[in-house]
Amino acid sequence: MKEILLHSNATPIRSKGGTGYTCCFCTKLYEDPKDLKKHTIEDHDQETKSNFMKGKDMHGYFVKLDITDLQCKCGEYLDTLEKLLDHLKRVHSPRFFTDIENHIFPFKFSDKTLRCCVCLNIFNTFKAMQEHMNVHYRNYICEVCNAGFVNKNILSRHCDAHKTGTFTCEECSKTFDTARKRLLHIRGKHSGIKLPHKCGYCNERFKEVLKKHDHIAKVHGVLGTEIHCQACDKNFRSKRAWRLHTTRIHLMQRPHKCKHCDMEFYTKQELESHTVKHTGSRSFQCEVCLKYFGRQKTMKEHMRRLHSQ
Repeated sequence: MKEILLHSNATPIRSKGGTGYTCCFCTKLYEDPKDLKKHTIEDHDQETKSNFMKGKDMHGYFVKLDITDLQCKCGEYLDTLEKLLDHLKRVHSPRFFTDIENHIFPFKFSDKTLRCCVCLNIFNTFKAMQEHMNVHYRNYICEVCNAGFVNKNILSRHCDAHKTGTFTCEECSKTFDTARKRLLHIRGKHSGIKLPHKCGYCNERFKEVLKKHDHIAKVHGVLGTEIHCQACDKNFRSKRAWRLHTTRIHLMQRPHKCKHCDMEFYTKQELESHTVKHTGSRSFQCEVCLKYFGRQKTMKEHMRRLHSQ
């Protein structure tokens, strides 16, 4: 890490909180990672960078490294961290060793889309992308499920999820078969935090993370990262919404087939709504006039038009 920081424009990231990316060498925080990179290069000297992560325990060691527009101090641009290391050894001959496990997560911030620079998968949060990076750095493997992790500490926390037994809540004596289920129970029922998602710009709290993002956008004018569909011009606020759009519209997946005709549907609900045409089933009843309808949507439209007063 010392040689990388001293011989290139790669810069480490301490963390990504609700309001931005934090510097590893001071407490400054930047909403745009490009500004953090500029600050790290210009405001922190070589001596400070040479002591980065010095004396850290390898059990918990891993670095989040911004390699956007990666360039050696000699001026040569390189696509990947591996190419930089190879270039340094061949051209500049610094003394370092690469025959150890790699504990460095590389990140590129070339546009507004958060994209894994290894497999090009897309994410809507930096935290999700960081957790995903363990897939590419399988230094330590879980013996139960074969999941891989960059260091031993993360593997150890993961393995706790596999431990089964009787775990009792000290507050209400309710029992759980895993420690993680008990922890989630305590956080949800006994921690006193009914609104766990706090705005990073003010003291407002929210029950759901999407409502927090809505608040940040409307009140503070800060828009969250959106996922841009590569096949069309639509943007999505979550990876789940983007994935549903992709499978439904572009991949045209239709796993639910009608037994009465050749039509196929993306969701079970769409199939059930269609099947009414064949069966004539009318299971939705208006509470006002007691009339029956084949679809809930039709019943609601009926109530809106005739019984809204």
